[in-house]
Amino acid sequence: MQRINAIDFARGLVMIIMALDHTRELLHITSQTQSPTDLNTTTAALFFTRWITHFCAPVFVFLAGTSAYLSRQRIRNVALSRRFLLSRGIWLVVLECTVVSFGIWFDLQFRTLLLQVIAVIGLSFIILALLLRLSSKTIGLIGLMIILGHNLLDYLPLNNNSAVVQLIMPLFRSAVFPVTPQFTIVLAYPLVPWLGIMLAGFGAGPLFSLPVATRKAIFLKICLATFSFFLLLRFSNFYGDPATWSGQKNSIFTFLSFINVTKYPPSLLFTCLTLSVLFLVLAFAEDLKGKLVKIITIYGRVPLFYYILHWYLLHTIMLVVVFLQGYQWADLKFGVFQFGRPEQPSGVGLGATYLIWFSVVVVLYPFCNWFQKYKASHPQKQWLRFL
Repeated sequence: MQRINAIDFARGLVMIIMALDHTRELLHITSQTQSPTDLNTTTAALFFTRWITHFCAPVFVFLAGTSAYLSRQRIRNVALSRRFLLSRGIWLVVLECTVVSFGIWFDLQFRTLLLQVIAVIGLSFIILALLLRLSSKTIGLIGLMIILGHNLLDYLPLNNNSAVVQLIMPLFRSAVFPVTPQFTIVLAYPLVPWLGIMLAGFGAGPLFSLPVATRKAIFLKICLATFSFFLLLRFSNFYGDPATWSGQKNSIFTFLSFINVTKYPPSLLFTCLTLSVLFLVLAFAEDLKGKLVKIITIYGRVPLFYYILHWYLLHTIMLVVVFLQGYQWADLKFGVFQFGRPEQPSGVGLGATYLIWFSVVVVLYPFCNWFQKYKASHPQKQWLRFL
């Protein structure tokens, strides 16, 4: 089956944007002490630097579901498709706990186990593999029901001390588990809400078999419906996000409050807002031409390869920066929730953060371009599908 450029372009776009957030986390001077979305302390520029990256994870998870559907159509064998999803899912969880985890923390003792987007995609693949005998429509509807309904938990009178709640809630809410003073498991991406987004992406898979003009019209309608639904619920402050919006010190910050939806876990409004933009991109991506579009598409063809490389490159740059600022190896702090930054102020301003981000994306391009060509010219090497 021929690659669909709209999917690769959308995925490449969010992979590029994603690196901005990780550059900010590792290198921005206030990243250790200030939340960029706290309206009491942030600036508009810092807020948008963080907020724009909200689109990355839901787009990536949704398109992972779509790609799983297209893979099933290409293989045309449920047993083989299930085996591939199971093996890929297990591989992604292992990768998150090892190669990715070390890239994030640079901690040889692995004192922080952060389970986020790679792990949740892997776990979602495993569950999706068990659902493959259902129709894509049924799987998509299951995903839609999860997206629409998981925020109902916010209104249930739960006894948070009960054993059942303690066991089930990590499937729906982010959680931190201090196993020992020197080892903590962080469940940043709870399974159920993100599974809903992947299943919805799988359900949208058949749309990509339609003619481009028909697909464009459908995605535009879905975009308008999803965004209108977001506006209706957000204005009402009734349902869909635990963080309501309110009037602020000026109109700009009131707008920031309005769009400051909850990612951990992904609320209904967060999902509607981010996916409505994805549907808009998918509607027009096939019409986009030019060198820049081709470059962005390359990143989208090797997303996991790019994801791993960018963490290691960014973390290396972080160490270089703090050494250039006069710190010694003994000043670096590694451990639970620590990247290696010194306790004293270190890092760079927002302008330099953007410059480093852009440089990292540019530096990684030739590697991504080489790898996507290598994959395309060696289809017999099945292990390449895992990267």
